[in-house]
Amino acid sequence: MAAFASYHGVVRSIEDFWTTAQAPDGCFKLMSVTGRNRNSVNFVVSPCTYFVDGEAMRVRDTVVGFYDPNVPVPMIYPPQYRAVVMAKVTGNRVVFVDHFNSRLISSDGTLQLRVARSTRILLTNGQLFTGSLQERDLVAVYPPSAQGIPARLIGIPEQVTPTQIIVLCRNAGAGDCS
Repeated sequence: MAAFASYHGVVRSIEDFWTTAQAPDGCFKLMSVTGRNRNSVNFVVSPCTYFVDGEAMRVRDTVVGFYDPNVPVPMIYPPQYRAVVMAKVTGNRVVFVDHFNSRLISSDGTLQLRVARSTRILLTNGQLFTGSLQERDLVAVYPPSAQGIPARLIGIPEQVTPTQIIVLCRNAGAGDCS
């Protein structure tokens, strides 16, 4: 089970990232993101990073990056995280990444997924997912809520019906992504 943290901000630069002592091969990028508080983080974007809706990021885009806070990071400033999921921030959708339990409640207890017939359930490669969503790392994409008092403020998870759910099959035994 992975934990996920996120960072919102504006992309300030995108550069090739050196993964070895050799010249960069173009497969890895270093994306510098500055948040509202003017703090910055660097996301290492690899071929395994999932981009919601396949959207390419550009300088000046507002984005949210999700990463595993339990993965070791170099002791440098700004912090440098391996991006697991990247999404452009738009006003017509919310993107949330977390581990969901057998009741489809997020590990932080703030969100519960209600799957509808219209919910598209996909793998990161765009293929339909036909297994169980329980006890999985998921990317939930859903419309913004218009409720008055957020459910999390009264101690219950907010229930949302995603338009799409992407299953993160990391550590599935094939490929180089983990």
